[in-house]
Amino acid sequence: MKQFQRVIAAGLLCAAAAFAPVAAQAETPADTLIQAWAIDDIITLDPAEVFEFSASEILGNAYQGLVGYNVNDVSEIFGVVAEKWDISEDGKTFTFTIRPGMKFASGNPITADDAVYTLQRVIKLDKSPAFILTQFGFNADNVDAMIRKTGDMTFEFEMDKPYAPTLVLYCLTATVGFIVDSELVKSHEEDGDFGYNWLKTNYAGSGPFTIRDWRANEAVVLERNDNYSGDAPAMARAIYRHIPETATQRLLLEQGDIDIARNVSAEEIAALSTNADIVIESGVKGSIYYLGLNQKNENLAKPEVRQAMKHLVDYATIADTIMKGKVVPHQAFLPRGFLGALEDTPFSLDVEKAKKLLAEAGLADGFTVTMDTRNTPEITSMGQAIQQTMAQAGINMELIPGDGQQTLTKYRARNHDIYIGRWGPDYQDPHTNADTFARNPDNSDDAASKPLAWRNAWDIPEMTLKADAAILEADAAKRAQMYIDLQREHQQVSPFVIMFQEIEVLARRKNVEGFVIGPSFNDNSFKAVTK
Repeated sequence: MKQFQRVIAAGLLCAAAAFAPVAAQAETPADTLIQAWAIDDIITLDPAEVFEFSASEILGNAYQGLVGYNVNDVSEIFGVVAEKWDISEDGKTFTFTIRPGMKFASGNPITADDAVYTLQRVIKLDKSPAFILTQFGFNADNVDAMIRKTGDMTFEFEMDKPYAPTLVLYCLTATVGFIVDSELVKSHEEDGDFGYNWLKTNYAGSGPFTIRDWRANEAVVLERNDNYSGDAPAMARAIYRHIPETATQRLLLEQGDIDIARNVSAEEIAALSTNADIVIESGVKGSIYYLGLNQKNENLAKPEVRQAMKHLVDYATIADTIMKGKVVPHQAFLPRGFLGALEDTPFSLDVEKAKKLLAEAGLADGFTVTMDTRNTPEITSMGQAIQQTMAQAGINMELIPGDGQQTLTKYRARNHDIYIGRWGPDYQDPHTNADTFARNPDNSDDAASKPLAWRNAWDIPEMTLKADAAILEADAAKRAQMYIDLQREHQQVSPFVIMFQEIEVLARRKNVEGFVIGPSFNDNSFKAVTK
């Protein structure tokens, strides 16, 4: 803990200096990357459980998966921990060979035991992201037989069906597929918990950085991993400071107290773009902003109400003002750039049409409803804008602000009315979003699989079958059309008001180079950053 305090102090010292009555500008340590970001969504550091944006990015810089892909061309898939793989003639079994000579940060060698333990552990713990792997037919009862070691450096991954090979490989690039140090994790097991209680706040990976410390709603400290198999990072450490206020991030960046500001608003982008010491960078993400309407609410369960709400968002104004430069209007569950993405935007602000639909639902006088919002400036501003346009049709929407942990916990228990969310793909195959927005194999409260459709209590057996069929279609063109058809139906009937696709924007000091903005947050990389 003392080491954590010393590291944080090094970064905070610069901030203190900025307010002192001296002429010199503050400067961060030459060997330390300091980022300001709203990291209140972190609830765990365990790869078997991580499902949040900031934690995904942290794990992406601290762990390694079996496979990876070129962030500039995601169709280029390559081995990372796995040196190679072979596929059986029936298409159901992958045989992976582990790359020799690799080590974990602990110094333990990476072997097939670690890969098998990691994947079996995901299935047996069965946390939120486990569905990424359980969709291939694995469960706690069969996984020991289906994912099996065949040699010191080889193992087999046998599925129940011959899924598209790219789907399988992309799923293994998700954080849930990051390989953990089995020897280290097992040493911290308690009462058969697979080291879960320990790994929630600790580290057992092999990436370019180790996770030194995490203090909720304060900071995360990473340190260079001297046992990393790739090129050693130039930075000795990387620090995330939890600073949710965008104006404060801008001030600290301009003063040199931080190297990168991650939550820059449209206003801050405009102001910082004229500063010769600051560089604005952006990249299109697969993340989408949406409203989830809980079907347990009797008013929201009415089809006419769902459609009315899709006509009570001022998409254009929000995109051009509150979120200027940070989103593009998008109204389908697959982001642009994915196979089969639908780019039609059939909805716009139309209060009269919404009123007519509400009258058809027997709610001509409107109704009262709540919406949970993460208390970041942009989500709050979007929520207020939506609140105002909903009110024009008689819908009284009360906003319930909370931090990332609070709102996510409530949403995952489906105890909300409406939730304003931001969803990023877990892997680069269209099934990643179809699986959560358009599938719900079990709508019961104690379901094993809990995708977004489940969180909003949307029971869709027929649509689930359509999504299931798409993952077995070998012809890419036919498969793309299946997703287009699925999205057209989804747009019209779903309890999701899909609004925007994200453009990630960051502001950095001009001497900071090498930060990579990837298509997913676990692709964001600072291992090549230099000053």
